[in-house]
Amino acid sequence: MENPPRALPSALASALAFGSSGAVLVLEIVALRLVGPYVGVTLQVSSSVIGVALAAIAYGAWLGGRLADRFDPRALLAPALILGAIGTAITLPLVRWGGELLRGGAAPAVLLLAALAIFLPAFVLSTIAPMVVKLQLGDLRQAGSVVGRLSSIGTLGAITATLVTGFIFVAAMPSSAIVLSLAVLLGVSGLALGWWLRRDMPGSPRARAALAAVGLVGAGLGAVTPTPCDVETAYHCARVQADPSRPGGQTLILNSARHSYVDLNDPRYLEFEYVQWIGAVADVLPSGPVDALHLGGGGFTVPTYLRDTRPGSDQLVLELDGGLVDLDKEKLGLVTGPDLRVRVGDARVGLAAQATGGYDLVVGDAFGHLVVPWHLATVEMADDVARVLRTDGIYAQNVIDYPPNRFIRAEVATVAAAFPHVALIAPPDAIAGETGSNFVILASKSPLPLDAIRPGLSGVSLLAGPELDDFVDDARVLTDDYAPVDQLLAG
Repeated sequence: MENPPRALPSALASALAFGSSGAVLVLEIVALRLVGPYVGVTLQVSSSVIGVALAAIAYGAWLGGRLADRFDPRALLAPALILGAIGTAITLPLVRWGGELLRGGAAPAVLLLAALAIFLPAFVLSTIAPMVVKLQLGDLRQAGSVVGRLSSIGTLGAITATLVTGFIFVAAMPSSAIVLSLAVLLGVSGLALGWWLRRDMPGSPRARAALAAVGLVGAGLGAVTPTPCDVETAYHCARVQADPSRPGGQTLILNSARHSYVDLNDPRYLEFEYVQWIGAVADVLPSGPVDALHLGGGGFTVPTYLRDTRPGSDQLVLELDGGLVDLDKEKLGLVTGPDLRVRVGDARVGLAAQATGGYDLVVGDAFGHLVVPWHLATVEMADDVARVLRTDGIYAQNVIDYPPNRFIRAEVATVAAAFPHVALIAPPDAIAGETGSNFVILASKSPLPLDAIRPGLSGVSLLAGPELDDFVDDARVLTDDYAPVDQLLAG
């Protein structure tokens, strides 16, 4: 009867369970950032990455168990780590070259890009846990304790990796650096483990050297693969692109979306149509300085416009991404001061801290890729906006939607549940459900100055009253308990 393979030292077995599970979770979090520039950051994208990662873990664990029953696991652990390092290293070129071919938000493209970002390394690394368990099962009477202990340690590794990556790594390092550092760590660990287990590994040193060489090539490809970002903030792949047709024109691109346009020479120039509509609304406010609150900063186009057209105005911008604010200061000419203050943090949390009746204008322009974050689209959020507005103040909310206009109708219904006076600005073909577009919702506790706003609009419709009621139809009011924003946007 053949003797079973010798168990690993308990500390080594625990380290392998902890580290392999943790590495998979690091990859899962970073994968969300790698695919964002090409397919956006939506609920569907997040679900795809998580689903693909779980599939990789499931298939990897199954294969690892089968291999552990057929071969000596001690001979497989080091190659698994090295192959995991190779799979991690080639993630960058796979995503960045594949992403250019799969741009857009179509479901097949999202799933395929998610698979390129995480499936291979997660699949290989997930084979390690069952191999370790097999090695430690020297006494079946202790099987429950062994499996429970290693499963617990693996879960703790995943939790630790999730927290450290989310709170530290992403804020301190670019995604490419995280991926390459993880690949190097896995490769070095595999080589060290292979050296330590060399007496129990019948494999050829040349085979291990070949694996190491392939890993180096993969890491090299990852290091030289071009990145689509000028700056990788905690939330965005951001870059600024000069407009060749307009001196001073700069476009801020976040992930794959043209987010803002700034003319460094003329703060009154508004390139995007929806910004022109908001500017037309701001222009009809009573003359003189205004108190304005901006939910989302982006390129700070509207705050800069108000600063120039309404000298002496007091403005506060609530922007989630501090790295984006730094980029705006560096490349888009943003200058903050007593008249234009920035508070970095979540817009809803920042809104709740504002005094009642303190603002003449609230501008809602916060997006995660092309989607209004769900918690900023509910009636509870609209109620809080109404609270901070003065009686004659105006709320202008930018929304993007596509045929059949399910989200914009629901969002108008939601805002109308908090404000007695509501209107909608949009192109006629977008209202007819023929094309996607920006929509700007206007709301106030007093009658809106629609006749004064109309001359500032060109080629668009301004719906109010019965026309708006017909457009909204029976759309559901969104609440904190039920706001399926991403699903309403999925045509």
